[in-house]
Amino acid sequence: MSRIELALPLPADYRVADLLAFHHRDRQAVAERVVDDGLDKGILWQGLPARLGIRFVAGQAQVTLQVDGQVADDTAGLQRLVRHMLGLTQAVERFEQAYCAHPQLGRLIAATPGLRVPQSSTPFEALSWAICGQQISLAVAISLRRKLLQLAGQAHSSGLLCYPDAPAVAALDEQQLRQAGFSQAKTQTLLLLSREIVAGNLPLEQWLDEAPAELIGERLLALRGIGPWTVDYALLRGFARLDGSLHGDVAVRRQLQRLLGAEEKLSQPFVRDWLLPFAPWRALVAAHLWALPAV
Repeated sequence: MSRIELALPLPADYRVADLLAFHHRDRQAVAERVVDDGLDKGILWQGLPARLGIRFVAGQAQVTLQVDGQVADDTAGLQRLVRHMLGLTQAVERFEQAYCAHPQLGRLIAATPGLRVPQSSTPFEALSWAICGQQISLAVAISLRRKLLQLAGQAHSSGLLCYPDAPAVAALDEQQLRQAGFSQAKTQTLLLLSREIVAGNLPLEQWLDEAPAELIGERLLALRGIGPWTVDYALLRGFARLDGSLHGDVAVRRQLQRLLGAEEKLSQPFVRDWLLPFAPWRALVAAHLWALPAV
């Protein structure tokens, strides 16, 4: 077993609870275990099962990676991954400074200062999760994600399942996914996406650092079964691109209706137009709307 450790300083306003809530969606905890001071998550590291442990202590994220096998010591790579997952690459301070006095956004920022968008461990995880969640309830989407993990995920020696990579999903056949509860459309989209990645046509990891959101969106939308909502979610949760509109998200429309005090439900065109002036931060505005406290 290989082990890598590091510590990252956190901003004073870092919202640990947001990160833990993101990783606590599946209460069966097959791939992520949330504890009082942090979390453990199964990931693939250099192709091997690993347990990523993050503990939040005294203004730091104390990180331990335990890999089932021998790997090169890539502390810099682990630091990049954890900074990405914790949302530390997101320049939210600039957003808050720009809009803290806005009549509506100022209220959101005051309610949830320092809000960042927790990230999936890889863009593929975010994309496949978004496909699982297309046009169904959150509870059903979580169940499908769990079944995908059980079908294609490798187990770490700790018992955690590691989210499968594209080659593992591409190796599945339609019957396996259909028997696990995936619709025909989701099955075909997952397999198409995975096989395009394996073929080298969708270099998601390269896009993570350098590709503009417009290019990523254009390439993904060309795939049958991937629409604007799936792309916007993946850009937000997998690539940390904070300008997807998300006006098609039901919760965004409902929360904006609350914020504006509107009596009738808001249409998608209205929400799209309302969000437009806040580019390049529209998805971060959506995240603040999701986090709007109940009254």
